[in-house]
Amino acid sequence: MKKIYIISSLIVLIGIASGISYFLVRDANAQIPEGITLLTMDEEKYTFGEDTDTIKLVEFIYTNCPDICPTTTQEMNLLRNDLIKENVYGDKVQFLTITIDPYRDSPEVLRKYMENFGLENDGNWIFLTGDPANTLEEQQKIKNVADTFKFQYRDPGNGFYVHSTFTYLIDENNKFIKKFPMGEDFKKDKVFEAIMDEL
Repeated sequence: MKKIYIISSLIVLIGIASGISYFLVRDANAQIPEGITLLTMDEEKYTFGEDTDTIKLVEFIYTNCPDICPTTTQEMNLLRNDLIKENVYGDKVQFLTITIDPYRDSPEVLRKYMENFGLENDGNWIFLTGDPANTLEEQQKIKNVADTFKFQYRDPGNGFYVHSTFTYLIDENNKFIKKFPMGEDFKKDKVFEAIMDEL
């Protein structure tokens, strides 16, 4: 009986270790496909793969989010101030905020969202949405980017999305480096350290 217990315990431990290993390897190999083009808050095209000069912190939001998204954006703004003090924001580090709700979050709405947080439109914190002329196709593009990180989201029908709660640090080639919790669990000092370690 004792042998069966030990063998069963070993099988469970191996299964857990395999699962953890799978997720670590999956994350380590995650890379945003080149050539995906979205629309910025200034209604300009942004194509993944064209900028190979900066590492980026990627945030997925929707502007009607009542809690986690705005809290994360506010913390990222404080993080931005710390990076500015180190003279790395812009030249070596950029932020990307991608809406998961391109139907409602037009470039104009994203600009208003930025204004509400007192964010400068300095070209280094880029807000992305889909082209309103073709939202179905654009929604798929956004999903393709989100799927890179297994970031999941859905609209249950009331406009308040259920979504994953992570932000992602990617390198100059849009390859995954590390992920961080959103909302109140987003610790800007830890994210700052992780960014500085990559520079």
